[in-house]
Amino acid sequence: MPTPRLPAPKKTALDWVAAHEKWLSATHTDIWNFHETAWREYQSAAYYVRLLRAHGFKVKEGTAGMPTAFMATFGSGKPVIATYAEYDAVPGQSQEPVPYRKPRAGLHPEAAGHTDPHSALGLGALGGVLAAKAAMEKHGLKGTLKFFGEPAEKVCGSKPIHAAHGYYDDLDAAVSFHPAYFRTLSNTTIWDTHCGSYWSKVYTFECDNPESWAAMGAAGDSGNPHTSARAPGAIDAVCLMYTMTKYTKEAMLPHTGTWTINEAILAAGQATADNLPPRFSQIQYASRAPTLDMQARVFAILDNNAEHAAAVTGCTLRKGWVTKTRPGLPNHAMARLTYDNLEIAGPPAWGADARRFAAAIQKNLGLKPMRDPMAPEMSRLTPPEEAEAAIRQELPAWQKNYTSDDYTDYTWHCPTVRLYIGRATLRPPAPNYRYPEWVWNALGGYPATIDPTIFSAARTIGLTIVDLLTRPALLAKAKAEFKARTGGGIGGKNWVGPLLPRKFPAPIHFRWPEYVTTARGEEWWIPEGA
Repeated sequence: MPTPRLPAPKKTALDWVAAHEKWLSATHTDIWNFHETAWREYQSAAYYVRLLRAHGFKVKEGTAGMPTAFMATFGSGKPVIATYAEYDAVPGQSQEPVPYRKPRAGLHPEAAGHTDPHSALGLGALGGVLAAKAAMEKHGLKGTLKFFGEPAEKVCGSKPIHAAHGYYDDLDAAVSFHPAYFRTLSNTTIWDTHCGSYWSKVYTFECDNPESWAAMGAAGDSGNPHTSARAPGAIDAVCLMYTMTKYTKEAMLPHTGTWTINEAILAAGQATADNLPPRFSQIQYASRAPTLDMQARVFAILDNNAEHAAAVTGCTLRKGWVTKTRPGLPNHAMARLTYDNLEIAGPPAWGADARRFAAAIQKNLGLKPMRDPMAPEMSRLTPPEEAEAAIRQELPAWQKNYTSDDYTDYTWHCPTVRLYIGRATLRPPAPNYRYPEWVWNALGGYPATIDPTIFSAARTIGLTIVDLLTRPALLAKAKAEFKARTGGGIGGKNWVGPLLPRKFPAPIHFRWPEYVTTARGEEWWIPEGA
């Protein structure tokens, strides 16, 4: 909180957040209510663009070929400090901000909802950058603020693409914020064990020439298309791909460390003619792994499986990358600076309204309402070294990265900090009890439970940006560490460049789930087409 001992620019930043808490809360609710899915966040992106322009930022829309991405700039010259918003929601997570399960009225029950929530991620970062802007204007601070709109984080989509298009090459430092998603990593900054890599690819099977199938025209065939043998087609191809990958998963990588592979069938076949082979199907695979070598092994096997599935079913195969991220690179100087400012800003604290809402959830689940239902870890500061020790307890010594998120692409272009702020989480009534998913989502949309996270993040980010603008020695220390870790900075001997090709075209053409307006009205659309 503001104190007379703080430098005047930092006090201005804190004062700005305090004066705009109601505005930040209302703005968050607007974004939360859009609840748009990856690559289809049209309303959310347009909202941010209008808002940033109203606050004096120059905004470039549709950056790197992504219609729902943007880059907003304020100021000029060095240093260039970046942060960003995310705003994609998750299909099947529709929930009203009420203390009982209630999908949004008037929408398909499988509509999207904010889970982490990215709505709060974006508003925490926005509050921080606007607080720093206020300090720049009042105190004549020099430098450039860049605020990126980063869509499709749930498929780790935009940041590797922005990186491949060169958008991060001029940055001097970046702040990445995320609401905490487990209790041992709350109100802290990452020290060493940053997120790992995330690779995703879509395999498309097409049966465009079924007449070439070997059994067509065999002896005894009357030529009647309703009784002729036919090519197995695209549905069989995607089924074979699915089952072969399940069988080969155990042989992909050693059974050590944390890595995962998951699939989603984006489209399958046609249902209006039963005597024709289904012509089209798509399946997406996503792999989380701590090293790039592990990813290369996984996708070599996936490619092989897909080629065989296509050959067996009379299909052709197309392969298309969705994303390829790099494992995160630590920067202790940035982690320490940001945590010091988190101590000044203070962790979130929940008031009586939030506790009543949480207790009502417990009651509606048939649990005994707790006097203080909030998990205490979410309002407690955790020094980075302590958080690091907790993470390392779960991992083998060789594993240097854990889980995945595409912020890691920032870490290879400038000194970057990963900040976690606690979010409202209920105490479990028993050690192994797990609350339903709707609880998490409702807590992320109810102002009294999510606002403290946004405000704490905004204060911390604002203070950190002001330090980076006004204390050149701190920034120089972070940049020296970045140079040392990369073996010379961007292009250095230890540097890992963007894994997607230069000017990589964004995978916006795939048929991602979304709302569409038809002659029948507004529909939640999970399509079946190319």
